[in-house]
Amino acid sequence: MIEQISHAPRRQAPAKRPPLSLSGLWHSLAVRSWAYQIAVVAAVIGMAVYMVGNAQDAMERRGIATGFGFLGEEAGFDIGESLIAFNSENSFLRAYGVAVLNTLKVSVFSILFATLIGVVLGIARLSSNVLVAKLSAAYVEIFRNTPQLVQIIFWYTLITQLPAPKQAFSLFDAVFLTNRGLILPWPEADPVYLWTALALVCACGAAVLLLRWADRLRRRTGRRVRVVWWNLGLILAAPLLVWSLGGAPTAVSIPYLKGFNFTGGLAVSPEFLALLLGLSLYIAAFIAEIVRSGIQSVGKGQIEASRSICLRPSDTYRKVILPQALRVIVPPTAAQYVSLVKNSSLGVAIGYPELFNVNNTIVTLSGHTTEAIAMMMAIYLSISFSIAVVMNLYNRAVQIKER
Repeated sequence: MIEQISHAPRRQAPAKRPPLSLSGLWHSLAVRSWAYQIAVVAAVIGMAVYMVGNAQDAMERRGIATGFGFLGEEAGFDIGESLIAFNSENSFLRAYGVAVLNTLKVSVFSILFATLIGVVLGIARLSSNVLVAKLSAAYVEIFRNTPQLVQIIFWYTLITQLPAPKQAFSLFDAVFLTNRGLILPWPEADPVYLWTALALVCACGAAVLLLRWADRLRRRTGRRVRVVWWNLGLILAAPLLVWSLGGAPTAVSIPYLKGFNFTGGLAVSPEFLALLLGLSLYIAAFIAEIVRSGIQSVGKGQIEASRSICLRPSDTYRKVILPQALRVIVPPTAAQYVSLVKNSSLGVAIGYPELFNVNNTIVTLSGHTTEAIAMMMAIYLSISFSIAVVMNLYNRAVQIKER
């Protein structure tokens, strides 16, 4: 009888793994990489601890107090410009709060103006109009190649050379520009305005969602829905509705000349104006070049393709150019924002009470040099990291999703 031979493959016994050993782990590239990094971090931390401890011992031997307990002590100095109430009887910690708010105030407005001016100039540099392109290029070359501190001092000198309040430049007898700064009409304090601002923010968010819905509908069905007027009505109607429901306050403080200065309204100091112009106009030149290079990074073939399918110029910029250009624009622009915040410390040259200026006063009065400088560095690092995180999130939100 012929035996049937089975051709089924035999199962092989699993290979035995060699036992783990220290030498085997060390030959792993990943293990060695982690080990080197941990060793470097441990060495840096150890050196920092040693240096801090050595500095504390040296200061204690000389009778110099250390620690952050001084933050609760009375400041003993006034700050001329602040968003929150402050006087010489408040603590050093509150002085730091005033300084941080002043730094954030000038930084936020400078970032807004720099972005707006930079985007306009970046697009203008690519204009087919020779005069517009050349003027934009001249602006970029002048402001980018002049030291920022020189520009800040120039604007401060120019503002302080303006006429006195009695001979102030006037616009409709409501807005005044003098050597004391810019004086504007301002609404009287009322909580309704806060709710109105929140309604405006919510309306803008709803307008963005409506725009995305219309875009998805057009891609899915080919049907074009015009939402421009809907968005405009939403943005205008929501704040007006909240303002009306809140009693429609209309009280406005109009500045008027009283004695040697103006009373009422909102007064913008010469220091703030000079620092705002110096920061925003300087950074705008760099943002303009970033925008120009980002737009030029988009291939001309894609622009021609968008024209061949009869896309309007606005749709070409919004749907073809900007989504691809933002990948090039956002990262270096975030670096410019961080640079702008750090350069706000140049306000010390003109007496603006930002973080660096106030910190110098605290160092002089408290004697806690090391702690004050450490706090200042930590605050600047926190602001810079916050900007980096926000811009990274925005970059992820606008980047093209490849499938």
